[in-house]
Amino acid sequence: MNQRNRVRRLAAATALAATGAIVLAGCSTGTADTTIEKTAPSELTGTVSFWHFFSDREGDVIQSVVDEFEAANPRLTVEVHAGQDDEKLRKAIAAGNDVDLGLSYSTDIVGSFCASGAFRDLGPYIDRDDVDLTQYSDTVRSYTEFDGVRCSMPVLADVYGLYFNKSLLAGGGFSAPPTTLGELETMALALTTYNDDGSIKTLGFNPMMGFYENSAAHFGPLADTTWLEDDGTSAIGGDENWRALMEWQKDFVDEIGYDKLNAFTSGLGQEFSGDNAFQTGQIAMNLDGEYRTAFIDDQAPDLDYGTAPMPVADDQPDLLGAGYITGNIAGISKGSRNPEAAWALLKYLTTDTDAIVSLSNGLKNVPTTEAALASPDLEVSEQFQTFLDIIEDPDSATTPPSPVGAGYQQSFEDFWQRYQSGAVDDLEKGLTGIDQEIDDALSLTTGP
Repeated sequence: MNQRNRVRRLAAATALAATGAIVLAGCSTGTADTTIEKTAPSELTGTVSFWHFFSDREGDVIQSVVDEFEAANPRLTVEVHAGQDDEKLRKAIAAGNDVDLGLSYSTDIVGSFCASGAFRDLGPYIDRDDVDLTQYSDTVRSYTEFDGVRCSMPVLADVYGLYFNKSLLAGGGFSAPPTTLGELETMALALTTYNDDGSIKTLGFNPMMGFYENSAAHFGPLADTTWLEDDGTSAIGGDENWRALMEWQKDFVDEIGYDKLNAFTSGLGQEFSGDNAFQTGQIAMNLDGEYRTAFIDDQAPDLDYGTAPMPVADDQPDLLGAGYITGNIAGISKGSRNPEAAWALLKYLTTDTDAIVSLSNGLKNVPTTEAALASPDLEVSEQFQTFLDIIEDPDSATTPPSPVGAGYQQSFEDFWQRYQSGAVDDLEKGLTGIDQEIDDALSLTTGP
């Protein structure tokens, strides 16, 4: 997840937005028998083709859990196709290739895959087998369905919060992380140091949109923002919380200087390398996901750091404790040749406590069921616990599924990056234009 959920999601956003109509048309070709047995089979046989995006060490973690499933079902063979990204999965399903179960790195495909039927409606299986969906939080359940169709199940989650360097904060006279955006800015400015030429030496917090995990999606829950109306059209331009959040961020950027921040950011190490700027002490506080704990353990084991929920809007202190949630989802292909086996494997990966805990411990992502979150076998450090708390906070939020995938998010974020640079003269007019851009993309998939 980690880098994939950031880089690949954003890379796919434009493609999904621009080809929304193609996605829907391409994935809806052909027909499939979607009737199911009245009772689950007593024994699973044959083969099931399982496509997922993991590779290398993470692929080995997935394989180990699949091995356990095969051991419990000796007459069933799972054919694993690792390293298959969402675009490959979409094309394979559209072409009628042998895909029974697909595991995606992004919740952003749910809208298009549900609407087109690329992933089957899981409702009949869930009802037949009495799967308790209340074991997932409302937020997690929301990103596995679209327009009343639940075509996917949640595997693991990425949860976002604040990382802070304890030594740097203490050196600046701070004993605790900030709780509001105003406090974050004040502390960050106090912790920022400069070289003799005026360039940034150490940054308290980088407010630049597009830096590492700084995205509109990850910032949104900090101010209780709204992405889409009930009819799927854009709600961004009419949401005062978005406008206030953007103005706060722009003022923060201006306080330090866009050019100075841009120059400093361009010289920092890659996010997922050992030269990550937080890990090297070049940045005192940073927004990141739970997976960063694993990177720090591996790449910077001596770093003295803590984690906390991200600070929230000053006028909405009750939001403290919440954050952004996304994750991996999996569904049964419309052309599955062995849907009962695909469902059994899907149910195992998403409801079996031991399987979920094994995946979480191996991949260092947050489990999604109540039982797995409470399991004594779950490996939890003090820093990781923060993210377990965030996923259970009722104010935590995600980005809603849409037929245009993540296209609406990318359109907004591209605009936000222009705004922070000073290239936008009229914010209100610009947001109205973004609403229109998103609605135009939506009309390509839904018609007038």
